[in-house]
Amino acid sequence: MTTYRPPQRTATLADAPAIAALMRASVLELFPRFYDERQTASAADHVARLDLRLIEDGTYFVHETDGEIVACGGWSRRNKTHAGAGDASDDDRPLDPATEPARVRAMFVRGDWTRRGLGRAILESCRLAAKAEGFTSLTLTATLPGVPLYLSFGFTEVERVTVTTPDGVDVPGAVMARDIDEPDSIER
Repeated sequence: MTTYRPPQRTATLADAPAIAALMRASVLELFPRFYDERQTASAADHVARLDLRLIEDGTYFVHETDGEIVACGGWSRRNKTHAGAGDASDDDRPLDPATEPARVRAMFVRGDWTRRGLGRAILESCRLAAKAEGFTSLTLTATLPGVPLYLSFGFTEVERVTVTTPDGVDVPGAVMARDIDEPDSIER
């Protein structure tokens, strides 16, 4: 039995409202398995924030079916690591592909579309696009619901971190990394 995988495409600015709604809904549905009520609410407000720069840079992907976006995620050639990082002065600084890893960012899947390969497909698109621009490694800051996906895609946990959201709530996560040419941990 094959699982239907909706087509993937590069996001456009017109997708922004639907992506923002998906991000928030995904957090509210999936985070309570890993975080308490306060952490989930804070993450819905501060982690589930669309960075329009990802769309403007052409590095953000969506899976869409029946006119609805059901998964999204992308990568960045800029220094910003994740939504909850705040606004650091060097967030927009271009990364050096020869010495710095590309950043995987803002991966969200609608609850009823999890475990169907959409996250892996987005990660593969990120990997291939970053490789084409000369990057040799990827890094990300994962929330706990995403850790199993990233591990299965060949990422290793570098360290556990706590991101403090602007409202002062601590949200545990993990910094993860992988070489761009390393094979996935699980066969497709």
